[in-house]
Amino acid sequence: MAQVKVYYDREGNTLTVWFGNPKDEYVCEETGEEVILMKDKQGRVIGFEKLNYALPKQADLRIAFETVAA
Repeated sequence: MAQVKVYYDREGNTLTVWFGNPKDEYVCEETGEEVILMKDKQGRVIGFEKLNYALPKQADLRIAFETVAA
């Protein structure tokens, strides 16, 4: 079963999303759009981090997923 892990750091204003195993992180690549891609040894993106992502103090972070089958 696939897992997606989402972490929001209100103090650091970051949103981190993992769709691979965080332990497999080998290198990070900054995109220039305040997004950092986390990659494994084969160069596959296994997660990303959005910098300067701030929710209003009273807002809840809600996440919805949609699965697309070929």
